[in-house]
Amino acid sequence: MEHGLWLEGYDADRSHAAAEAFCIRVSQPLAHIPFHQHRKGQLILALHGGVTCEVEHAMWMVPPQYAVWIPGDMPHSNRATASAELCFLFIEPGVVSMPDRCCTLKIEPLVRELILALASRRRTGGNAANAERLVGLLFDELPRQPEEQLQLPVSGHPKLREMVHYMEHHADAPRTLAQWGTILAMSERNLARLIVRETGMSYRRWRQQLQLIQALHLMLGGQNVQQAAQALGYDSTTAFITMFKKALGQTPARYLDALQHDAPRR
Repeated sequence: MEHGLWLEGYDADRSHAAAEAFCIRVSQPLAHIPFHQHRKGQLILALHGGVTCEVEHAMWMVPPQYAVWIPGDMPHSNRATASAELCFLFIEPGVVSMPDRCCTLKIEPLVRELILALASRRRTGGNAANAERLVGLLFDELPRQPEEQLQLPVSGHPKLREMVHYMEHHADAPRTLAQWGTILAMSERNLARLIVRETGMSYRRWRQQLQLIQALHLMLGGQNVQQAAQALGYDSTTAFITMFKKALGQTPARYLDALQHDAPRR
């Protein structure tokens, strides 16, 4: 496990290996890497803690045992929770069939262990033929990983960008659609239509999806359920738990317990 802020100075694009992996422990709270891009495709796997990835028109949350896939040449930024442990897999263009868009993938234990083994070989070296077989098996399994809906559509429309910026930085003071209409000098009906047209979601669904991403980030960073509910402006912890369970099918406690239960023992 390598330490530091996202392994400063490392340039994956200098290598032409079909796949290359390394793992890090983020040493700075909420470590943030601004927008950048790679020639190679990149898979960011969260082992412990979590990471939020933003591309031009969407935000993705990556809890433990999930990964975000970022196609090559796509600008993106990353923000990790305190003491997160992450594994990066860089893939040479065209060597394996992967989505041409960003997506969150639920990573099966076999694929996770293959990525970890590849990262270990990078540190210790080893037989090239064995490494090639490892990559071949990884490429057989990786395209089969199921997608999960842990993203927030983020439109480039200036009014919606203003809304997202406020909701990110003032999560404890949510605004109604009517309040936003007054602030943005739009009727509530026209603003509702704009949000659906730009994001494919109603305002309530869109706001709750951002709250879900924020909730995961807060709790994976060490806050408890009550603290997360307060940080997101909920009047009661029960209302927050209801929202979370409706979105992910489990209470926050059960969801986080399941993530930790599936975490690798290392």
